[in-house]
Amino acid sequence: MPAKLSVNLNAVAMLRNRRDLPWPSVEGLGRIALAAGASGLTVHPRPDQRHIRFSDLAVIRNLIDDEFPKAEFNIEGYPTEEFLDLCAGAAPEQVTLVPDDPSQATSDHGWDFRKHQAFLTDVIVRLKAMGCRVSLFADGDGDAEAVKIAKAVGADRIELYTGPYGGCYDAPERAVPILEALGQTADAALAIGLAVNAGHDLTVANLPPLLERIPALAEVSIGHGLTADALEYGMAETVRRFCRACGQAV
Repeated sequence: MPAKLSVNLNAVAMLRNRRDLPWPSVEGLGRIALAAGASGLTVHPRPDQRHIRFSDLAVIRNLIDDEFPKAEFNIEGYPTEEFLDLCAGAAPEQVTLVPDDPSQATSDHGWDFRKHQAFLTDVIVRLKAMGCRVSLFADGDGDAEAVKIAKAVGADRIELYTGPYGGCYDAPERAVPILEALGQTADAALAIGLAVNAGHDLTVANLPPLLERIPALAEVSIGHGLTADALEYGMAETVRRFCRACGQAV
């Protein structure tokens, strides 16, 4: 099965928040993305609400429920009590836990599963009680033992942090060993029953090699590169381009 595309709306929200105006519309562009073939929408509500606002969550939940009931809502973030309350209210199909400091500009590393094993176990129990599938942000460094801990703490999936891979856009030769390490991490996860997502700095150009190495990739979550392309091609055509890069017939 081709990988599914979840469109991350944070960059859209960040543009909106530059001015005290309701555009660009997070809801409106989310609607265009889903109508064009995206399988879901992703948001990362940070404590300072510098892009996605807490008030956006109900709007996106209602958009999916009312107009695109087969789509999924993915909320990612660090599991503070406030974040867990947001998840309880928005009832996302998937929660992706990331080890972010609130001051970080963006997610830039996976969990230290050995260090945070007990913490993640407790959080995942709470999220499973809400009916959420849980994915854990993971470094794609080929560490099979770390992946086993991700399984042990109750995760359903890992999301490979692909930032270093995406950072090779101007030096493709550097991407080769990084891609192989991502693949080895995915192999280890799949072998023990974890599904595998991926996200960070993915583009139409670098998605096909990633999917060739990890053909069982379940989902990619893409925001910055997709939003940048949407400025050139429009949101609908950009979503179609990314879906085709995922191997979908659109």
